Amino acid sequence: MELSLSIPALLFPAISLTMLAYNARYLAIAALIRQLHQKYQETKSDAIALQVQQLRKRLTIIKNMQATAIFSFLLAVITMSLIYFELRFWAKLIFGISLFALMVSLVLSLIEVQLSTKSLSIQLRDMEN
Repeated sequence: MELSLSIPALLFPAISLTMLAYNARYLAIAALIRQLHQKYQETKSDAIALQVQQLRKRLTIIKNMQATAIFSFLLAVITMSLIYFELRFWAKLIFGISLFALMVSLVLSLIEVQLSTKSLSIQLRDMEN
């Protein structure tokens, strides 16, 4: 496969949109944590403490999602530089690592969505009872 400058450049919009989505999830969870903190201060509820533990896990996953997406983006830029300097072997290797980092980020996103859905299901079940 011949690697041209346009191939890693195709990752730029995908990674940028992914980062926007990850940032939106982070901001939503941060707002929820602030709300729950205030409720916990008022009630000292064990249920709220458990919710905060789940949100801490999700926050860690989102941080890792963002980090691997940024790493992927950085490697795509490095790939373009290597192509420019005609270091094809290294460009292909770094681009492969970039794609792998993006896949890791997407898998982490899937895990976080699963945790989010599980948390919502628990709350819905609680409301039904």
